[in-house]
Amino acid sequence: MKPANTMLSGLPTTIFSVMSALAARHDAINLGQGFPDTEGPADMVEAAAGALRDGRNQYPPLAGLPELRTAVARSNARFYGIEVDPAREVVVTCGATEAITASLMALVNRGDEVVVFEPLYDTYLPVLEMLGATVRTVRLAPPRWDLPRAELAAAFGPRTKAILLNTPMNPTGKVFTAAELAFIASLLAQYDAYAVCDEVYEHLTFSPARHLPLMALPGMRGRTIRIGSAGKSFSMTGWKVGYVTAPAPLADLVAKAHQLLTFTVAPNLQRAVAVGLEKDTAYFTELAEGMRARCQQLGDGLRQAGFGVLPCDGSYFIIADITPLGFTGGDVAFCEQMTAHAGVAAIPVSAFYDSRGVTIPDCYVRFAFCKQPGVIAAAVTRLQAVRERLHVGKIVETQKG
Repeated sequence: MKPANTMLSGLPTTIFSVMSALAARHDAINLGQGFPDTEGPADMVEAAAGALRDGRNQYPPLAGLPELRTAVARSNARFYGIEVDPAREVVVTCGATEAITASLMALVNRGDEVVVFEPLYDTYLPVLEMLGATVRTVRLAPPRWDLPRAELAAAFGPRTKAILLNTPMNPTGKVFTAAELAFIASLLAQYDAYAVCDEVYEHLTFSPARHLPLMALPGMRGRTIRIGSAGKSFSMTGWKVGYVTAPAPLADLVAKAHQLLTFTVAPNLQRAVAVGLEKDTAYFTELAEGMRARCQQLGDGLRQAGFGVLPCDGSYFIIADITPLGFTGGDVAFCEQMTAHAGVAAIPVSAFYDSRGVTIPDCYVRFAFCKQPGVIAAAVTRLQAVRERLHVGKIVETQKG
């Protein structure tokens, strides 16, 4: 048989699948995958259920239902002062991952250079490789993950087509500052490049940090594609409803890519998300405050257990440094042993780097705090003995060897 696609054949099983399977095997508390363990707003569930019975279950418009595109436009104006034409500048996609893929398809030709920040969401690199892009990685350094301006400027050049920017950032919990965004904007203007902005955690920032879309900066409206997620904003990750805001010429290309990928999105879920986006601002404030409290709960517990805890300004995730625990086997082995011997699963941060890179940090672990307080409390209790249990685990493995 002739070989199938080489790139896809070479992709390993994702670390998320590996750690979730290991968590299930050891009956561990899974703080690896980033999805809430509670339902989203009840009125949205009712809206989705009711929309199934209203006789409109055939293909909705390619770019999305008018009511959802209008709600997306209103949300842009309400929170960020970005005026949007819902008929020409919004595209509804099957989740934000599809939105990212469609947006990159709309922009990138084979050989174009695209700048990305490490650590990064794990789908970015495979999609860019499939499109034939040349990736220029720029590493952010812990603990604050500040923008390395000289390195970023050096990554731009005449062939730079776009930057892929994630803020609030997975896995670091970083929210890019206004000054950092202004520097990025200056490079985009200088090199006539575009920005694809993955902003799925836009409503999950913790005061005093505040999310500012790059699109809202002077001169960026015409060269920015902004991506949002109903899954993250309404704790409905299984619904897979994303939305793209872009200038009309780019939105048209995103829609053409979307047509090739999924064509459209379930109409009842679109109607329910439109209800959600019209919610009072207090809903979004309370959502962020609830996540901030859980972040603090988990962070405090990790510190008590002996981890070093890095700052977190938003998202679902907090990063911990395993160095103070005295474990020297790397973050992958640590996560495997923590799952098996302490009963808590997390994700090694080294998985968020290009595996072909050098000197990849291997002493950091990502925990998800988008869980019920009782689940976090149970995980914290187990983690208080993590140092001793991991030492036991290493001795047992040595004896077996």
